[in-house]
Amino acid sequence: MSTPQSVPATRDRAAIDIRHTWHVGDLFPSVDAWREAGEGLAARVSGLGAFKGRLLEAPAVLAEALELRFDLDRTITRLYVYASCLADQDTRVAAHQGMQQQMMQLYTAIGAAAAFIEPELLAGDPAAIAAACAGEPRLAPFRVYIEDIARRAAHTLSGAEEKLLADATLMAASPSDIYGILTNADFPYPTVTTSDGRVMRLDQSGYGELRTSPVRPDRQLAMDTFFAAHGAFKGTMGMAMNGSIQRARFFASARRYPSTIAAALDGPNIPVAVYDRLVEGVNRQLPSFHRYLRLRRRLLGVETLEYHDLYAPLVPDVDLSYTPEEAVTHLLASLAPLGGEYVDVVARGCRDRWIDWYPNDGKRSGAYSEGAAYDVHPYVLLNYLGKFHDVSTLSHEIGHAMHSFYSNRAQPYPTAGYQTFVAEVASTFNEELLVDYMLARLTDPAARLSVLGSYLEGIKGTVFRQTQFAEFERALHAMGDRGEPLTGEAIGALYIGITRRYYGHEQGVCHVPDVIAHEWSFIPHFYRDFYVFQYATSFTASTALAARVQAGEPGAQERYLQFISAGGSKYPIELLKDAGVDMTTNEPLDLTIAKMERVMDEVEQLVASGAVAR
Repeated sequence: MSTPQSVPATRDRAAIDIRHTWHVGDLFPSVDAWREAGEGLAARVSGLGAFKGRLLEAPAVLAEALELRFDLDRTITRLYVYASCLADQDTRVAAHQGMQQQMMQLYTAIGAAAAFIEPELLAGDPAAIAAACAGEPRLAPFRVYIEDIARRAAHTLSGAEEKLLADATLMAASPSDIYGILTNADFPYPTVTTSDGRVMRLDQSGYGELRTSPVRPDRQLAMDTFFAAHGAFKGTMGMAMNGSIQRARFFASARRYPSTIAAALDGPNIPVAVYDRLVEGVNRQLPSFHRYLRLRRRLLGVETLEYHDLYAPLVPDVDLSYTPEEAVTHLLASLAPLGGEYVDVVARGCRDRWIDWYPNDGKRSGAYSEGAAYDVHPYVLLNYLGKFHDVSTLSHEIGHAMHSFYSNRAQPYPTAGYQTFVAEVASTFNEELLVDYMLARLTDPAARLSVLGSYLEGIKGTVFRQTQFAEFERALHAMGDRGEPLTGEAIGALYIGITRRYYGHEQGVCHVPDVIAHEWSFIPHFYRDFYVFQYATSFTASTALAARVQAGEPGAQERYLQFISAGGSKYPIELLKDAGVDMTTNEPLDLTIAKMERVMDEVEQLVASGAVAR
């Protein structure tokens, strides 16, 4: 626990200690060097045209074409990561937003220039292509790519049609781009005066901080004010979301998919039944969730659990706060079950400025890991506030970063990238290790209760809340398919109905006020079609994998490290089966709920024993 100040008093980026900012110079030494590299890349794009109509001429020709195609992608990705990092560290800087836009335009140009590749391969004799791959060593890195093209043959169009869709991608990103600029840069976030007289701006970071306040009226003020402000823009928010849904419907229809969900899940080859199984399974487990909510009400000592109580500290008098240095110390110790090399790489990343720690004015909200710069290293963005939750977020994002690091090191570029369905396994796996590490060392009942509560809140936020989002998203797209209006008001009505069912509003478990109808517009992930369900599936997978590694099961550590080194060399369901988890069954969710019940048992025992005063 920290005694020095965990969070700097300033939000002026220039005043933040450079050790706590990321070093984008590892990508390019300057904007001028970035611009020069971009110009060089743009000049190479036309070279793809030399291969049009010739891909099946000889294995060496195909290999040369694919090497160029993937090298262009590798270079544009590095360029984009640089621009993205600059843009995200201060979204108010128009020049950096322009750099991102330039790279998106170049992405589109590359995609359009390469649009002939998949149709040409599909027009060829599959047996001849397989023989070419077997006989030409240079094609070995592209085997998965070529086989996946064949799998998606029914949804691949002619060369001209593919070029048209590629040209449309820049325009199709507009709803998400508009939402991002509105909420990160232009939104008129309100200010509130807290019970102790502080005037706080309720931007996304400010709201995230105040909703965890131990002072109940402050939490209510923050939530009511924040979502009322979003509600004032429900027309704009609804229009942006409608644009995103219509974009998804256009591309699904163009590629002859029966639905947007089928289109979204076909890329990683995830059966729609896995999505549906998760939603059905979590609905079946809502009694366990309601048990948690009743337990939270008891721990907070309130007569009625309100929605604004969901992020309150369970033990208000326990101030578990940490400086970045303390957070790193605990993180490294918690990761010991994964071996010395894994820990050493994490330590190097923390030391060598892979991480941008603190919130600053204009900085993108939330947290993420960006591991796409294949030849460099991952980058991690945080908005660190020094609480245990923030240490857990650090652990989560480092899990992503290490997945990228190991895959980039072990795989050739064409198979280094991994699907989102497995991406969240590594992040939540790390969180599991952190919680168990902390519990093994905490003896103070109140501190122990706080960490146990944090684990339960992780399940709440990752399994139940993300599945709630997934059910909402599925219903939202279904509304679009039926031609129903997707206005801010209609979307809000759908959202609050599902939310109230999950939180037991009608049963008196948790009161969900009307203003929460606008909460959906706070969630940027809805602009990434059918993305959020993977948080929940990954959490359940990581629960099983972490238990095996922690128990010292023979081969478990090795299988896990092989898993995070596998990149996209197999489809996600197969990769997880190799690691020991079958996501087509109920077992991962059932194991997770069983652990949740055990944690709640321990919490109730602590409270019943009188070890923790309420």
